[in-house]
Amino acid sequence: MIRGLARAIAVAVLAAGLFGVPALAQDTAPKPEQRDDIPPPLVPPQAEGPSNVADGAAGQTVVEPPLKGDGAKGPDLDAWNAMATRAEQALSNPETTDVSLNLLRAQLTDWREALLSAQSANGDRIATVRDQIAALGPVPGEGETEAPEIAKRRTELNDQLSRLQAPGIAAVEAYRRADGLIREIDRTLRERQTSKLMQIWPAPFNPANWSSGFNAVRETASTVVAESTALIRKPETRAQALDSLPAILITLVFGLFFLLRGRRIMERWTLRLQQKSGGFRRLVAFLLSLGQILLPAIGILLLLVSVRTTGVLGVLGETILTQIAGVAIMVYAAAWLGSWVFPKIPLANRSVRMSEAQRTQGRRLTLALGIVLGFSNLVEESLNEVATSEAAMAVLQFPAILAAGFLLYRMGRLLHRQFSKSTGSEDSGNAFDGVLAVLSRGISILGIVAPLLGGFGYVAAAGALVFPAIQTLALVALLVLLQRVAVEIYAVLIGDDEGAQEALVPVLMGFALVLVSLPVFALVWGARVSDITELWNRFQEGFQIGQTKVSPADFVYFVVIFAFGYTITRLLQGALRSTVLPRTALDPGGQTAVISGVGYIGIFVSALIAIDTAGIDLSGLAIVAGALSVGIGFGLQTIVGNFVSGIILLVERPVSEGDWIEVGGVQGTVKSISVRSTRIQTFDRSDVIVPNQDLIAQRVTNWTRFSLSGRLIVPVGVAYGSDTRKVERVLREIAEAQPLALLNPPPMVVFMGFTNDALTFEIRVILRDVNFSLSVRNEINHQIVERFAQEGITIPFAQRDITLVNAAEVGAVLRDGMQVAAAVGLRAVRDEPVPAPLQIAERELDSVLDPESDVDADNAPEGKER
Repeated sequence: MIRGLARAIAVAVLAAGLFGVPALAQDTAPKPEQRDDIPPPLVPPQAEGPSNVADGAAGQTVVEPPLKGDGAKGPDLDAWNAMATRAEQALSNPETTDVSLNLLRAQLTDWREALLSAQSANGDRIATVRDQIAALGPVPGEGETEAPEIAKRRTELNDQLSRLQAPGIAAVEAYRRADGLIREIDRTLRERQTSKLMQIWPAPFNPANWSSGFNAVRETASTVVAESTALIRKPETRAQALDSLPAILITLVFGLFFLLRGRRIMERWTLRLQQKSGGFRRLVAFLLSLGQILLPAIGILLLLVSVRTTGVLGVLGETILTQIAGVAIMVYAAAWLGSWVFPKIPLANRSVRMSEAQRTQGRRLTLALGIVLGFSNLVEESLNEVATSEAAMAVLQFPAILAAGFLLYRMGRLLHRQFSKSTGSEDSGNAFDGVLAVLSRGISILGIVAPLLGGFGYVAAAGALVFPAIQTLALVALLVLLQRVAVEIYAVLIGDDEGAQEALVPVLMGFALVLVSLPVFALVWGARVSDITELWNRFQEGFQIGQTKVSPADFVYFVVIFAFGYTITRLLQGALRSTVLPRTALDPGGQTAVISGVGYIGIFVSALIAIDTAGIDLSGLAIVAGALSVGIGFGLQTIVGNFVSGIILLVERPVSEGDWIEVGGVQGTVKSISVRSTRIQTFDRSDVIVPNQDLIAQRVTNWTRFSLSGRLIVPVGVAYGSDTRKVERVLREIAEAQPLALLNPPPMVVFMGFTNDALTFEIRVILRDVNFSLSVRNEINHQIVERFAQEGITIPFAQRDITLVNAAEVGAVLRDGMQVAAAVGLRAVRDEPVPAPLQIAERELDSVLDPESDVDADNAPEGKER
């Protein structure tokens, strides 16, 4: 009975492993056998500094590197040299395992960080000694001498400087050695990983290899059964199970409830909220939907606790059970992700545009991909606990690879039809849909290629293609979902659903999510955590430009300080614009010039302070900058000229905002003066952008800059025979009667001369405000017409004599036309129809008198009378 119970438990554990989604797993090759001569990895102590590990192949233990003396700065370089020598020996030994190399790399990384810190040892003291040496003056040249006291002091300081620099120089050399060893380890691990992927395993199609797979499964099950049997036979195990029976039953009941009912309850509540409008409700629905993972996970953990409490599982059984628990949780996560990517209820602008049948297919494919991935992970983790041959791994892994390839092909086809349709349409396509279309086509091809590789024996390479592809799809789907959540959060904050869809902030949040996910993508496709950390360390070290080293920290300091200075500058400009300058006697143009000048100076000073505070040394770029400035100067001389002209305009202020100017045939009001150009608004309300260089180099007429007064000239013509003295008097009275006309100098009427049709006069009047010249001109013209009518003065108009060359023909046509018109009119009065000949004659007459009437008649609607 005991043996039967143990067998039942073992079979249940193995059967449950067929349904799961694993954690991320990269290496599908079998784990190497444990070597007896390699000690287990030990965690080095971190209290005093970096620790030292010997090569595992040499059978040496982990030791902590001693520090050189109490209170000494930096590690003991003798201990480092011994550590580096052992690391080089381990690298030269091909029998060193990957586990030992990874542990060795971790210890070398600790040493490298300590050596990097040691490079700045005595930095403050070195700077002080250098200042002391500089205070002694320059070194005497050839044939020159200096005082013995100064020479002796210079020698002492140079010796002291050499002693102070020695630890830092030694640390730099040791750092380079540690960095090189780490690079060698990384290269070795990558070469081994590539070799495993290119390794040809026994063909899974060969029936001779099938027995190896069956034997591996039987051996694993036998091990689980043997462990459980041995434990159940112990009286203390049975006693423990009986004592814990109430707790086991309680956790079992609650675990089954959360596992079987939790997801359905949360899904029902989520669907109810999704059907309601409003960004806040959709956001709550998303947060509530996380319970579809949380509640089943609680149930799985309770079941795991209940089984472990019985104490009937051995080491291998508990390992498999733990894997099953993790796999089951990930299955629910896959179902949750599929329910959002392919929702049961279509959400406007928040889900793929698919039919209900296509969305159902998408949810099923998502769940199936998770189950296949879980089966592969469970097989690998379970069978690697026992000695397993490559043939067994190939036979057991290939079904998962084959199923994953088929499912990837189906998923790729489904997504490609959707996103290729989106990119083909004019209103719905975008760049992201194009990327997804390419991705879907890629996974379809991969779903065909990977099983073929596995069938030819490249099982490791096939697994390294299909399983990361599944994880990549899941990660992309999660990013899309998080982007939608970002849009919902922003919509709730601003209270505008439609505006949030087109806003920039959610796009920036999505871009940040993509950047954060890049390391995860790298890990999915085989990168190690150490690779990511190494890349981050390289990034933090910065890059070298000549003699200048720029690091991200320096850049952050520069941005923060410059942003602070820029903010202070804008605040100062705002205070000047709203509080200080309006209370001064400066005109609006002068106020604008002062505000612009403060802005330029503030930005320039902020940049200088930020560069100096961040410690960015630009002296090494002086030569390069000088050479570039020459070339840039020739290419940008027009822009530079406009910039200088803009500064001149702001300083001299020959033109200010609000002035009425004329330049290059363009008249209008100056609206703004920027660094490069000036914007003029014409009287037609159109904006003309004039380069500042034109305002300096060309002739500019400014009607209102220094005075608003200006002269208005109104030309007037009278008929020959008019009394010119009377005309002059009337025009002067009209001019003097204008309210805006200045009486000093008084208005003037000038008799300009004689033309073909009139005697010409001009009214010349100085206005107080030239901006009203059109209004004054309009009023003067009206009064001229009124007064001339009263005074009997005639305004002439052009008279012309017309000579007809074919007068006889025109007269005959007119006589015929009069007869036709009389006949047509008579019949019209009698309400009789007009005969066809008369109609034709009427049309011919019309064509002679008005040629366009034929065109109108032809284009007239049918039945319409002319």
